[in-house]
Amino acid sequence: MVVLDSIYGKHIVEGVLEELILSKPVQRLKGIHQGGASYLVNEKWDVTRFDHSLGVMLLIKALGGSLEEQIAGLLHDVSHTAFSHVIDFVLDCKDEDYHEKIYDQVIMESEIPFILKKYGYDCEVIVQSKWELLEQPAPELCADRVDYTLRDMYQYGHITMEYVNEFLDHIIIIKNGRMYLDNIESAEWFVKTYYSEVIDFFMNPLNIYGYDILAKTLKLALAKKLISLDDLLGTDEEVLSLLSFTKDHEVQNLLKRIHGNVKVKEDQLDYDIHRKNKMRLMDPSVIQGTQLVRASSLSEKVKKMGIEAYKKAAKGIYLKVISD
Repeated sequence: MVVLDSIYGKHIVEGVLEELILSKPVQRLKGIHQGGASYLVNEKWDVTRFDHSLGVMLLIKALGGSLEEQIAGLLHDVSHTAFSHVIDFVLDCKDEDYHEKIYDQVIMESEIPFILKKYGYDCEVIVQSKWELLEQPAPELCADRVDYTLRDMYQYGHITMEYVNEFLDHIIIIKNGRMYLDNIESAEWFVKTYYSEVIDFFMNPLNIYGYDILAKTLKLALAKKLISLDDLLGTDEEVLSLLSFTKDHEVQNLLKRIHGNVKVKEDQLDYDIHRKNKMRLMDPSVIQGTQLVRASSLSEKVKKMGIEAYKKAAKGIYLKVISD
């Protein structure tokens, strides 16, 4: 199989990875948008969980990660429900981790264990192992965090491939199998880009509006038993179809409010919606001789960006709906 990725280019994939890519759980991710409700209010915000999962796999490969860790990277998001993190607002999951809570179940009840066994891999080992390149606690770098930041910001026109490639060239993998940077300039660039993602994009007023109204729609539909949590293991469009066929006026009225012509603005005094996202901060370690040093200790820019991002995330977004 030949895969062509917008960030990492053309790659040949075969064997277990090819079969996993073609499996139903991974193919389903083509219908799950990375930004949750974002594509419903701006059709250009259309990166999918499939794009991201494939990218994480390819990034781990490029950084020298094992085939097992590439598998883990490809599979790490298969348990995301329709509309990704919108479910966390529906179920009040403050850590935005509902997909992690159901991950083992979704994997084990799928064809994935059989595919892995066919190629001599133990599914439980893949699922339960701690993969150092794939995931790290914030504020460090990891393949998941790096890929979604670069992918969204490139796709939506905020950075160029020239800067992406230059950044990737400055990632260093040391003995513990983790990602670090070899100069402070790369750290400053990535921190700025990361906050463009998690503050300027995730907390974009239009994005917040879409999340809020869709979360209210799903919460109401679940409460009225018009849909079930199992239904949310379908694709975005499948769930929208279920919602659109209900005859419930409250649900229909909410759905009608989610479209691309909505007008909103930030207003802390006269607002209709106030919402906070999970706190996401970035302060990668930089190699200085034989030491690893936090970027904020080396750069006043990084320190200031972190303080500002913390303030914005802690305050949340106050929105006034001008027209919907």
